[in-house]
Amino acid sequence: MPDTFKRIDSYIAGAYWGARKETPEECALRAEKFLKAMINIDPAFARWFQQGKSRKDALKRLIEPSRPALENLIRRGKDRFFDEIGYSVWAWNGALDDYDASGFNFCCGGYGEVRSNRCVLNLPTRGPNAERVLSAPVLAEVIRSMALAWEPETAIATSTMHRDTISSTGIAGTYMSWVMYFPREQGTVPPLPAPVRTEPVEDKGTLVILTPEKLTADNPEHIELAQRVHPLMEKAGLLRTVSP
Repeated sequence: MPDTFKRIDSYIAGAYWGARKETPEECALRAEKFLKAMINIDPAFARWFQQGKSRKDALKRLIEPSRPALENLIRRGKDRFFDEIGYSVWAWNGALDDYDASGFNFCCGGYGEVRSNRCVLNLPTRGPNAERVLSAPVLAEVIRSMALAWEPETAIATSTMHRDTISSTGIAGTYMSWVMYFPREQGTVPPLPAPVRTEPVEDKGTLVILTPEKLTADNPEHIELAQRVHPLMEKAGLLRTVSP
């Protein structure tokens, strides 16, 4: 198949947690911690813009990563009809090449019976930013920043094509991703085969990094490794859906 018709893989990083009622100020404190940590990870994550009517309009709407500014932004993201849905914020990093751009969305403060909260970062797929960002060390720091800021039940960074190959549902936390975070209260990460490695996240939990290489769906070793590690993590009770 010609290269022009090949599907371009996409990569995401996301933190997910269940119903947790929080005020705009509490959400803003978490968002501030997340954004300030991201500044130090890579230049692609150093600044963010609100959505606009056009690219030109959006570039005029820089998001200041401070609690007061973020609290105002979060208050504007309140659902008009249902308080229990919480607050939602969307942002884009201003990269002119769509393939090399990043964006994020977080939903915070939702507490309805079937409500879950999240912070999802869409990562660049090709270009200078992608060449730097799509690496195990960088994504480990991204997931670490999400874990410390949002205190989620699970956090992952992965290839969507790899996800679709190994998982029938694609539900975060139920399949082995490139980088995963497990809170301490969910259990102990068991011994895992090389090249998988683990890193502590302060006293909060553990990162599991599946492979030091760039994870791809077309590498059969990456598929086999995820399938080999899955039952070990499942037996330890660590692969689970986010609680409602």
